[in-house]
This record gives sequence, structure tokens and C-alpha cells, in this order.
Amino acid sequence: RAAEWQLDQPAWSGRLRITAKGSTAFIKLEDKSSGELFAQAPVEQFPGIAVEGVTDSSRYFVIRIEDGNGRRAFIGVGFVDRGDAFDFNVALQDHFKWVRQQSELARQAQDLEQGPKLDLGFKEGQTIKLNIANMKKKEGGTGSSRPRPAGPGGLSLLPPPPGGKSSSGERPAPLSTPAQLPGTPITDSLLSWPQPTAAPAADVWGDFAKASG
Repeated sequence: RAAEWQLDQPAWSGRLRITAKGSTAFIKLEDKSSGELFAQAPVEQFPGIAVEGVTDSSRYFVIRIEDGNGRRAFIGVGFVDRGDAFDFNVALQDHFKWVRQQSELARQAQDLEQGPKLDLGFKEGQTIKLNIANMKKKEGGTGSSRPRPAGPGGLSLLPPPPGGKSSSGERPAPLSTPAQLPGTPITDSLLSWPQPTAAPAADVWGDFAKASG
């Protein structure tokens, strides 16, 4: 019980630090001006005998200090501010939570090393089968093409537009005058060249085999 201590006349006052080396935490009592070590208490587990809270206050604790030569003593320590006492508890809890996590990870790694190793490689002659239903072509989809009527000479032509007109709506007119190339005089023989006859309006495209001119 902290009420049994002489709280108004502490034997020593200074600062408290918590450090860690491996899995062991060290509570260090140091001079608040020079930082000289007054005493330290190694803590190997928490909660445990190295640090115990009193029954009548949340700001006071009993810690077991050691001098490194095998001598130990139990002393009472207290914090003026309740928040500092809370931080003291949390610091110790966080350290040993980390210790437990590291121990668990090491145990899992050891189990994996000792367990049977899975061979996921293909054996000789082993095959696999993939069933991809969406790869089937749908009938009438984008991949299919409609046959086009074949014209003379094996050419694939589009059917003539309705009404006997071209796609632009006009019928091609026959050439009325001969074209003159640069440096080529126009002669009577060129003028007497037979003119192509216009195809009937009903069949603009005509028959390639019977085309005149």
C-alpha cells in the first residue's frame, strides 16, 4: 500500500526511462540533471514480479532493482502525474507485445521449414486442361463475315444500288471531248474516235464482258 510510504519525503527523486535490449526491458532511474544512473530494474516479463502495482493507487509501483552483482532490492516508485504512470504501463505492455509477436513469427517460420515442401512443378508428361467458356464464337457475331456476290473475273462486287443510280445519286456521263495531254496535238483521228454509248438507266453497272469503247 502506497499510503504506508512516506510520500511527502521521498528518499530520492529523478527521472525514469525505459529501454530494451532484445526481449528484456530495463527500467532506469537517473539523475534528472546529470543523467547519472541511480538504479535499474531488468524486466523479463510483464506483468511479473519485477514490476507490480500497489493496491491503493494507480500512480505507484514496486520494482525490483539489481546492481549487476546478484544483489536485489524492492523499492517503491511513484509518479506525480497520473498520465506519466499510464505511459509507464503502456511502454512495458507494448514492448512485451512486440516480444510475443516476434516469438510467434519465429515459431511459424520454424514450422514451415520442418514441414513437407510442396512440389508445384509439372511432372514429365503431365498436362492441364483449361475450360474457357467465353472463348466460343457466337453465331452471327463480330468474327463472322457474310459472303458477297462474285463478279466477273472472280472479283467480289457490291450489288447495284436500287433505282439504277450510283452511290452519289448521279449517272456517269460519256466523255464528250477528248482530253489533251501537254505537248500532244489534237488530230482528226482523235476526234473521230468512237464515243462510248451510255448504258441504259436500268443497268448503270453494265456487263464487263460486253462493254464497248
